[in-house]
Amino acid sequence: MAVMTSSARRPLLNRRLAEFGTTIFAEMSALALSTGSINLGQGFPDTDGPEEIREAAVRALRDGRGNQYPPGPGVPELRTAVAAHQERRYGLTYDPGTEVLVTAGATEAIAATLLALVEPGDEVIALEPYYDSYAACIAMAGGTRVPVTLRPHEESGDDGVVRRRFRLDLDELRDAVTDNTRLLLINTPHNPTGTVLTREELTAIAELAVERDLLVVTDEVYEHLVFDGSEHIPLATLPGMRGRTVTIGSAGKTFSFTGWKVGWITGAPDLVTAVRSAKQYLTYVASGPFQYAVAEALALPDTYFDAFRADMLAKRDLLSTGLAEAGFAVFRPAGTYFVTTDIRPLGESDGFAFCRALPERAGVVAIPNAVFYDHRDAGAPFVRFAFCKRTEVLADAAGRLRKAFTH
Repeated sequence: MAVMTSSARRPLLNRRLAEFGTTIFAEMSALALSTGSINLGQGFPDTDGPEEIREAAVRALRDGRGNQYPPGPGVPELRTAVAAHQERRYGLTYDPGTEVLVTAGATEAIAATLLALVEPGDEVIALEPYYDSYAACIAMAGGTRVPVTLRPHEESGDDGVVRRRFRLDLDELRDAVTDNTRLLLINTPHNPTGTVLTREELTAIAELAVERDLLVVTDEVYEHLVFDGSEHIPLATLPGMRGRTVTIGSAGKTFSFTGWKVGWITGAPDLVTAVRSAKQYLTYVASGPFQYAVAEALALPDTYFDAFRADMLAKRDLLSTGLAEAGFAVFRPAGTYFVTTDIRPLGESDGFAFCRALPERAGVVAIPNAVFYDHRDAGAPFVRFAFCKRTEVLADAAGRLRKAFTH
């Protein structure tokens, strides 16, 4: 029975959040602990990032930098480093003083941006399946989420090998736009499917945004994890997009310090000012000493980013091969550190039931993709595994899965 207040006679939880309970990540992580399973559910590394960056944080602490409230927009060193990174990598020039805002991770960046830009009655188009905080933040802003579903496709290459990927239907995207559409929420490289949107797809999105005068929020936290010749193309680089795009970045996924919670947005001054107006009433500021360390991390040479990507590519291939050998249909990702699988070749069709049974069955934890869908049936047979773990852990997990599903 719902708990009611004596005066208002309504549930305690704000009705906008009524559909959001305990996350599946909490449930699956608890299962991992209770069964002693390998946790490939939640996306965090099991090793720390570069030692010199960890030492940079220690040095900042000892030097008294960031131990008190840092500046509201972020420390100047980090804002300058973010701007330099965007220019060096993508040719995008941003003023560190007016066009960069530091946030408590990408999660706060998403929340602050949507709270700032969305009002009740506004529609927000998001690519489904989507990171679970998108739906909650749209709801908190009073907006209406409109999912456009990425659909699974099989493609045969010139070498005769069948490759599986999730693809955006551009006609479906265009049809989803109405007079009430306020913004497009785009994620590339895409979690959980591992899809990296192509230049053709991004160009069509940009043209649609310009034609319908839409704002775009683009979550690019996996920008340094693209594989197999895929290219990460920031939407803000395309014609007409710099002034209407809020780009979200994060240190956690690139430098393997997810607990530091250092993220940022870049965009035109009016957009950044709007987001800052909301952000200042959320955390106000966070992660002071870590901001100085991330500023140094962003200036690491290309060899770091190349080695990081190569390491994750090897881990992707290790786990993907193990999953395929166990009988899963594998969508080998072009980006991120997640691999989506189809469980129907195993005679299964319910991802929730499959994942809840998997710890006892195989000693491995995964996440049912259906939690990332409004259209739950569309995601029912898909299950996500994280490969941002030590090689020996992934090898063990692959062995357990092969043993459980092959006879």
